[in-house]
Amino acid sequence: MFEILATIYCLIFGSCTPPPCTRQSIDYGRYIICRFDAASAKLSLKLNDANGKAYGSISALRRQFKATGIRLEFAMNGGMYHEDFAPVGLYVENGIEKKPISTGGGYGNFHLLPNGVFFFGMGKAGVLETGQYISSGIKPQFATQSGPMLVIDGKIHPRFLKNSDSLKIRNGVGVSADGKDIYFAISQERVRFRDFAMLFRDQLKTPNALFLDGSISSLYSPVLSQGTYWPAGPIIVITK
Repeated sequence: MFEILATIYCLIFGSCTPPPCTRQSIDYGRYIICRFDAASAKLSLKLNDANGKAYGSISALRRQFKATGIRLEFAMNGGMYHEDFAPVGLYVENGIEKKPISTGGGYGNFHLLPNGVFFFGMGKAGVLETGQYISSGIKPQFATQSGPMLVIDGKIHPRFLKNSDSLKIRNGVGVSADGKDIYFAISQERVRFRDFAMLFRDQLKTPNALFLDGSISSLYSPVLSQGTYWPAGPIIVITK
């Protein structure tokens, strides 16, 4: 899919460097899909500014980045949060664990087990179910926990219903089997969990994918002139 789009982009614009984010329509929804190279993307997680205050939204982060001369290439809400914007689950920034991993039960999407962790750093990235992540002993540079998992080892989350009446805007992340390509996606219309998971499994071919949030899902992409400004706790950021 991305290879075809890249060829078309080359023919139209005379450049063979396709944009990272594209709008795509498939049988089960309309999406913005962004692909980044794990080895070269300047990827990080942001939660608080230099004064220790939560950014609280992508728009606030953009303003502060602009004031300091940082060019933002991409941003997406990166996991669920409490009223004070603190992460619900594991949060690691610059190798420092600022919130421990959550293994307890509870209500809401985060606790629709299994949930999982998106981690990255030093040119590598991955998504793992929480138990697998703990067993792996990985010590990432960045990590955020959310839930539920969308795809687990190539299988759709077992609790997703084909005809569910839960339709919401959703965003998530998946990583290719070789760990080289990171895919972020946000729906442009309300979709079911199962349909969103099928996007990652069948179209993007990611063996593991993680739901980040719904309804308040946000994405910033200057290439698409796309920006949504709901509140956010952890924010996934790519800078130039």
